[in-house]
Amino acid sequence: MRNPLLAAVVALVLWTFVMLIWLYATRIPAIAKHNVALDPAQTKDTFHSQFPPSVRWKSDNYAHLLEQPTLFYAIALVLAVLGEGNGLNAALAWTYVGLRVAHSLVHATINKILLRFSIFLAGSFVLLALAVRAALLVF
Repeated sequence: MRNPLLAAVVALVLWTFVMLIWLYATRIPAIAKHNVALDPAQTKDTFHSQFPPSVRWKSDNYAHLLEQPTLFYAIALVLAVLGEGNGLNAALAWTYVGLRVAHSLVHATINKILLRFSIFLAGSFVLLALAVRAALLVF
């Protein structure tokens, strides 16, 4: 059985792997180019400070994809289990995924903070709408 809402979940998971690949495709060459110390005793901040910002942005975005989207996954699964994975819920889910992809692209390339924040805020409101719709079904 195909479920548009679950397809959005899978799409966001796959996008997270795209960002992981982009992260390493950028970071590994930068390690050699910038003589980055691979000292296990250094802090994460010290390690990251050795890279130029454009390299760090990919890592930062990958971390972001493991934060708020976890709420999306939970809400999407609740809606799918309840049989509410079509219609407006699917549209909202795909909108959220599109906004997360847009956020990633802005963050990983030009990193304009106000634009990135605006996209994040829009995605947060879409996620809130999904959460409220799920709450109306379970409470």
